[in-house]
Amino acid sequence: MSARPTPFLQLRKPVSRRQKLLSALAIWVLFFGIWIVASASGLVNPLLVPAPQQVFATTFDLFFSRGFGSDVLISISRVLIAFALASAVAVPLGVMMGSFPAIEAFFAPFVSAWRYLPAPSFIPILLMWFGTGEAPKLALLFLGVIFFLITLIMDHTKNVREELVETALTLGAPRHKVVARVIFPAVLPDIVTAMRQMLAMTWTYLVIAEIVASTTGIGAMMMRARRFLNTDEILSGIVVIGVLGLLFDLTFSALHRWAFPYLRKA
Repeated sequence: MSARPTPFLQLRKPVSRRQKLLSALAIWVLFFGIWIVASASGLVNPLLVPAPQQVFATTFDLFFSRGFGSDVLISISRVLIAFALASAVAVPLGVMMGSFPAIEAFFAPFVSAWRYLPAPSFIPILLMWFGTGEAPKLALLFLGVIFFLITLIMDHTKNVREELVETALTLGAPRHKVVARVIFPAVLPDIVTAMRQMLAMTWTYLVIAEIVASTTGIGAMMMRARRFLNTDEILSGIVVIGVLGLLFDLTFSALHRWAFPYLRKA
């Protein structure tokens, strides 16, 4: 009796590596295929939506003829610096809030209120406080991610198994050692996952941070292109940000697999 074929859609069943690669390739082929057909058939205005081959040619020209690589490096440095500063505050504070209800009761109303304030609304006051240098850009990226990151880490910390904490306390471990040697190692994989998620948010605020009184960075290049209706350059900037975001996401994913191999499912 022949075996029944495996259904393509299965509930919560992992797919093979081959299927993952084929699916990832298929969605991009479909996306660029639709874009190429729409451009070639005249369904879209070429001034507003240039063909993908034109965008890639412009991207090549930007990097190798117009020094766009320096703008990309500047943008990367801004994202990394702001995210590192936000993580340096959010990780310890989030763990402490998730471990001690008294600390959560003190900070949670403040953090929750700031989470609902859109970071771009701070642009005028940041410019008044810090001028037009690097500080307001870093501050905007910092504010855009820190309160969400604190909340995610706090929630993950609360989900650490209660029996682990109770066992450590029963054995006589002091509170600071329970946090440092039981709670923090247990929640660390989820902290890395939360950082991976929030790094994406930092990239989403990058262009907003760089369009304000800035002459360098990917966002500044895109704003210059807007003034001259160079849509291909704007789309090149979007493509570059997307590629960079994907590379950082893959890096975090690889770091997670390397640092926590025991979490892999058999």
